[in-house]
Amino acid sequence: MDKATILVVDDTPENIDILVGILGGDYRVKVAIDGPKALALASKTTPDLILLDVMMPGMNGYEVCKRLKQEPLTCHIPVIFVTALSDVADETQGFELGAVDYITKPVSAPVVKARVKTHLALYDQKRLLEQEVKVRTKELEETRFEIIRRLGRAAEYKDNETGLHVIRMSHYARLLAVQSGLPEYYCELIYNAAPMHDIGKIGTPDSILKKPAKLDDAEWTEMQLHAEIGAEIIGEHNDPLLEMARRIALTHHEKWDGSGYPNGLSAEEIPIEGRIVAIADVFDALTSIRPYKKAWTVEATMALIEDEAGKQFDPELVEHFKQITDELTKVRDAHNETE
Repeated sequence: MDKATILVVDDTPENIDILVGILGGDYRVKVAIDGPKALALASKTTPDLILLDVMMPGMNGYEVCKRLKQEPLTCHIPVIFVTALSDVADETQGFELGAVDYITKPVSAPVVKARVKTHLALYDQKRLLEQEVKVRTKELEETRFEIIRRLGRAAEYKDNETGLHVIRMSHYARLLAVQSGLPEYYCELIYNAAPMHDIGKIGTPDSILKKPAKLDDAEWTEMQLHAEIGAEIIGEHNDPLLEMARRIALTHHEKWDGSGYPNGLSAEEIPIEGRIVAIADVFDALTSIRPYKKAWTVEATMALIEDEAGKQFDPELVEHFKQITDELTKVRDAHNETE
């Protein structure tokens, strides 16, 4: 098992020698004789614990501790003050700055060893718990994403034999978001929210969804309700993923020229995730096999989408979409449906 690393900070060589003598047999000990050197060494080597003198010229121990706690790379390192100061006010100031303990000079070897051992054990336990929390949080996020994908596929099963539509169009939406220069977190968010775009179809009668002929006016009006039904099913949440899913469900049938539904939004009134999914959804619908049609070629589909730029689709997003044709084709081929 690797030895823990202790950083000893003191401006007096004799004090450093004493602490190195006490701890050197059990730990890797690094030393610094002033505050700036201590900060540089802590950032470079990330020790497991720091023994820090208070009374040092230039930058005192309190300032060193304050700066350590302000930096993401060093804020988690336990700091024990080693000082001749024993006033309650001095100890209070140190604890307020984030120190975990105080050892008074002249130091006692058994006390130093016991305190160091205790705080290293606590630090190890804290890191273990943090790692377990990260793992569990990741598992919960993956479960949440999977539930959303499954719900999206449940809606697609009403009028799509395999439900692969939501998988493909989610990839298309993420690729378009990336190509448009949107932040990485946003691109992953839209990838995981897009599968819910047609969840409202759960509330649409099968007689309409599966009608082989053209819908009449009343049926088309009923069909359009799936956008609002989807938004109602998802509901309003503080969770960014579910909130984006709700906006997508509500707005992915709005059109750039204002002729879409349900609210006749136009241009940038439509959330960008709604505009992105609108293109991804149509691309997949046209390039996929359906009981009532054969799959269009990518070339023919791209030509239609380009023709609809400024009418149905955001023209800038269409330009970005044209640049990722190869990636789109790879996704389609990887998740293809047999005729």
